[in-house]
Amino acid sequence: MSIWELSDLSTPWCVHVAATLRVAHHIRDGHEEIGDLSAAAHADRDALHRVLRHLARRGVFVESAPGRFTLNVAAGELLDEGTLTGLDLDSFGGRMAGAWNTLLAAVRTGKTAYCEAFGRNFWDDMDAHPEIGAKFDELMGPGHGTPDPEILVDPSGWSSVHSVVDVGGGTGCLLAEILRARPHVHGTLVDLPRAAAQAAATFENAGVAGRTTVVGQSFFDPLPSGADVYILKNVLADWPDPEAVAILRRCSEAARPNGRVVAFTGAGPGDQADPELLMLVLVGGKGRTLEEFRELGRQASLEMTAHGKQPTGRKIAEFRPV
Repeated sequence: MSIWELSDLSTPWCVHVAATLRVAHHIRDGHEEIGDLSAAAHADRDALHRVLRHLARRGVFVESAPGRFTLNVAAGELLDEGTLTGLDLDSFGGRMAGAWNTLLAAVRTGKTAYCEAFGRNFWDDMDAHPEIGAKFDELMGPGHGTPDPEILVDPSGWSSVHSVVDVGGGTGCLLAEILRARPHVHGTLVDLPRAAAQAAATFENAGVAGRTTVVGQSFFDPLPSGADVYILKNVLADWPDPEAVAILRRCSEAARPNGRVVAFTGAGPGDQADPELLMLVLVGGKGRTLEEFRELGRQASLEMTAHGKQPTGRKIAEFRPV
């Protein structure tokens, strides 16, 4: 593959446009002819035709006859609501797409330049646009399979666990599965009010509402103390090292003297961290190796006491306060 093929932006932008205009949905509903299709999508006929011809040549959609388009396997993925959330330029997908314009600044400085594109940092931008923030919460929550409730390196350790705090737990999907699997455990979810507000429905639908507490706050503030386990899933990768240490320190303070902190590492012994660039441009976050996690924990007065994998293969590390 040539450098020009690798750097071509036409195809990804055409995919975003087709997703935003719900082209796959309109074709599914019978609008296959380009005139009818463009009318349904509220788009210019000629411009949309050119976009779809380009995508058909790249294997997305089929031009079954001149000016007539049908779905194929690739185009059918645009019917998935989770996929649309990540691609819709009028919604959260537009934030992700626009953030890539700041990659050069991020590479030059090592810090997110999201505010250069949108005037605020990522988290403030989500709060300022709650409808987009809600889509982000959806992308992070339901629609991505059932979370694995086996979060301890040694599952036999559950016998001594009676309370769990999910720090930055979003809409509560993981905590709900943990409580469903462990009827003796009480759970507390901590996240910003926007996300936490949706957790009550998650717990109610899972039949665990009677064993849950929802706390709408920042995890940079003191956390509910005295629980047996504090969980950090999809949290630390969203932050640069100083902020990641600050989050771990709050967990360390709350877990004293006998609790433990369970973090999802993304990498095991000898593994390289995932280069994951989207977190760099959105929030300045990054993937980390197990040793980097160990060092973050040390700075937060935590000692890594165990590491392993969930049954699904996701890597985890356990810490104890020191």
